[in-house]
Amino acid sequence: MQQAEDFRAESQALATLLEDLPEADLHRETLFKGWTIDHVLGHLHLFNVAAETSLQGAAAFGAFIGPVVKEMQAGKSILECQFPWLDGLSGRALFEAWRAGAESCADAFATADPKARVKWVGPDMSALSSITARQMETWAHGQEVFDLLGVERVEQDRIRNIAHLGVSTYGWTFINRKEDVPEPAPYVELTGPSGAVWTWNEEQSDNSVRGSAVEFAQVVTQVRNIADTSLGTTGPTATRWMEIAQCFAGPAETPPVKGQRHKA
Repeated sequence: MQQAEDFRAESQALATLLEDLPEADLHRETLFKGWTIDHVLGHLHLFNVAAETSLQGAAAFGAFIGPVVKEMQAGKSILECQFPWLDGLSGRALFEAWRAGAESCADAFATADPKARVKWVGPDMSALSSITARQMETWAHGQEVFDLLGVERVEQDRIRNIAHLGVSTYGWTFINRKEDVPEPAPYVELTGPSGAVWTWNEEQSDNSVRGSAVEFAQVVTQVRNIADTSLGTTGPTATRWMEIAQCFAGPAETPPVKGQRHKA
């Protein structure tokens, strides 16, 4: 699957940023809920291994994820749930484990059947959707690391996978908030880093989202408030969607307020 290679490239971009970073800097806090870079790597590592394990079948995945789910059900945060599994792994050792694990996950999905159904913490999904979600999470959590270190990420057209996920989760955004899903879904027209133009849904002059694919991905992954982007929306449905968009699983999250997430 090309998406497996896109996930690999996304992981390598983050690894390149961090490979020469002093150990102490891995424990600096980002603007995401006070998570450190170390916390981000632990989160990505846990769920990369979980995704790879899901390819081995429901029993293997259930055995792996069971203790984590038990911690969640006990009321612990998603961050707290990773610590028992990491068992003290942190710093450079965690960085190397995450990097090796990302490569292993990419290798496993590269030869998987894209349509194969795999178990997950939420609903089952296709292997294609699973590895796309891994790219999305790596890119989104990577943003807070790039922001903290004051580095502008060099984006590539693989961002289209994340934009497509954002469009595909239009209905989920509203359902997750127990709101009716407005129909029809807005027309979306985005420009990729290469200048390529991508579109989704039927064209509508009074119901649309237009702009940068990177900024659209930033909004649907909630690493930026739409007011901090140059995205344009037309009509109340598109405007409301971009105010609350959420392309990731889990309870409804409130996007950052204007100016809350930014490059140092």
